Amino acid sequence: MSDIESHRTGQDTSDTPGTAKGQTIRRGGGAGSRGRTTIADGVVEKITGMAARDVAGVHAMGSGMSRTFGAVRDRVPGGTRSGVTRGVKAEVGEKQTALDLEIVVEYGVSISDVARDVRENVVAAVERMTGLEVVEVNIAVSDVKLPDEEDEEPEPRIK
Repeated sequence: MSDIESHRTGQDTSDTPGTAKGQTIRRGGGAGSRGRTTIADGVVEKITGMAARDVAGVHAMGSGMSRTFGAVRDRVPGGTRSGVTRGVKAEVGEKQTALDLEIVVEYGVSISDVARDVRENVVAAVERMTGLEVVEVNIAVSDVKLPDEEDEEPEPRIK
């Protein structure tokens, strides 16, 4: 069965651990299906941003410049990009997604441990909420937040 045929019938004939080669596995679709579900890149980016921020040791998302521009954009009515998605880029296909993240870590934490924890948390959240397979999570650590550094985002003038 070709990829197009399997898409139309809702069948996936790929090898899955614990199944015999060529055994059909149904994912969505089938007789009970009444349509097709698509998930926008922005949806996956929001899920990814929230999951990454939940990890201890992650101070912020995005580079210093994107955080500065984001702080200004967040204050402008009708700003286009949510602060949750800052530092996150997702490429979403029909069944898979690939993610790129840019993070700032707290000083003193193990960067490799934080990156591993971010990957695990992001993969779990995206796969659970969307049903998409996360094929890769690329993480770029753009900065380290030192204890005596002030946050780059200025305090709002109105409280």
